[in-house]
Amino acid sequence: MTLKKIYLPLIVGAAVAAGIFIGGKLNFSDKSDRLFTSNSKKEKLNRLIDYIDYEYVDDVNTDSIVDVTVNGILENLDPHSVYIPKEDMERVSENMKGDFVGIGIHFYTYKDTVTVIRAVDDGPSDKVGIRGGDRIIFADGDSLFGKYINDVDIVHRLKGPVGSKLHLQVYRKDTDQILDFDVSRGVIPIKSVDASYMLTETLGYIKVNRFAETTFKEFKKVLLDLKSQGATKITLDLRDNPGGFLTVAEQIADEFLEDEKLILFTKNKRGNIDKSFATEKGDFENGEVYVLINENSASASEIVAGALQDNDKGTILGRRSYGKGLVQREMELGDGSAVRLTVSRYYTPTGRSIQRSYSNGNKDYYDEYFERLESGELLDPDKIKVSDSLKFTTPKGKVVYGGGGIIPDVFVPLDTRTQNETLLFLEQRGLVSYFIFEELEKDRHMFDDYTRESFVNEFEVSDDLVLKFEDYLNLRTIANISFQAYQDEVKLYLKATIADQLFGKGVYTEVFNNDNNMIKEVIKLSEQLQEN
Repeated sequence: MTLKKIYLPLIVGAAVAAGIFIGGKLNFSDKSDRLFTSNSKKEKLNRLIDYIDYEYVDDVNTDSIVDVTVNGILENLDPHSVYIPKEDMERVSENMKGDFVGIGIHFYTYKDTVTVIRAVDDGPSDKVGIRGGDRIIFADGDSLFGKYINDVDIVHRLKGPVGSKLHLQVYRKDTDQILDFDVSRGVIPIKSVDASYMLTETLGYIKVNRFAETTFKEFKKVLLDLKSQGATKITLDLRDNPGGFLTVAEQIADEFLEDEKLILFTKNKRGNIDKSFATEKGDFENGEVYVLINENSASASEIVAGALQDNDKGTILGRRSYGKGLVQREMELGDGSAVRLTVSRYYTPTGRSIQRSYSNGNKDYYDEYFERLESGELLDPDKIKVSDSLKFTTPKGKVVYGGGGIIPDVFVPLDTRTQNETLLFLEQRGLVSYFIFEELEKDRHMFDDYTRESFVNEFEVSDDLVLKFEDYLNLRTIANISFQAYQDEVKLYLKATIADQLFGKGVYTEVFNNDNNMIKEVIKLSEQLQEN
């Protein structure tokens, strides 16, 4: 397993997510009769489909042919114009809407039974007392166990209209009881803010994983909470954030920028320019801000970082961001499917476009990460390629560059400890989570004496638990795996996963941050500025 293979889904996922989900705020000036008038190109496609429908010798699913045709057309435009088939629309929309209707549990099918890993904080299941380790065996009288049960069936049975009741029968192992719960289905938030807490007495921390409809509301709530705890400085962590809605990025940037400061402007094919300015609503205009970015920070993440950098507000730390400066707009295709089409480019306040070139095709575009890796750019800032023709200057004289992502003010190299290829693979497959769940199942009271804070600061993973994890993996056909060379990294993943299953509420991120080079750098920098 190579690092290249591990990072491919991350990079492609970031690119697609950024391409799909950055919400355009532009309005079409073309009328529908102009957009959809007949012409020879459209008639040619329609006629071909009709010929295949009525004359072709074999029966053919012309819907699939249309899907292939649409994808083929979009592939010749840019990497971020994408087609969303009808069957994917609900999932895609739900993810960016920021919530869904359900009973609020994280689960997996353990020994043919729906088993709760953790109830969603303050969700319907959490409120009635369902907890980690509970087996849901019946839902409204229907069994949820057996070798033929699958996750799609489970989700279908647990979902329903908001407010509708669901009667659950739950087996609780540690008391050997079958319990009855009546759960009212509710709106379950898909959290955009992974974690928020105080790094020091004056430095707050907020981790945002994407820019969905609910993100600004979540962000504003934790920002005000951190201010009430004494935060005069904020670390905004946008690492691995693939983007989202343009308007949400503007709202978050507005929290830090003074009134009438330019956040960004967009330009469409007709040359129309639309500018976005900060308002008087910002609650952190006088505070210090540090923005963390990396090679997977894209789109809306880059809008926030670029707006602050170009206005000489705060400090950007990390590595060069993804480089996505295109705006998409969703357009329905009449059959439940949709296309998200690039309709404009966005520019940072100094006038730079951070969109990198896609002239050599989509494959080359998506593989650019590996070029950064192989060139040494992720470890050495001097390896970042810049063009003098794309040089811009901020109001205070700082030089910034366009043409391919946001270059940070303070470079922090890739931490190869937390980017271990084997561990990333195991985590993505869910094997770390499943192992920890089974360990907790042996005795869920072994951590009763720990608070969240004491666990983060005091608990240490034993060598014995690492050996058990090795045995667990080797029994599941991952042959001859050994963690001898990187025990500390394994312990970090195991500790973070235990914390998440016990306490939730962003503690996974907090555990990882305790030994993170970029977090250490931002704390050091904030303390130096305070001394000065």
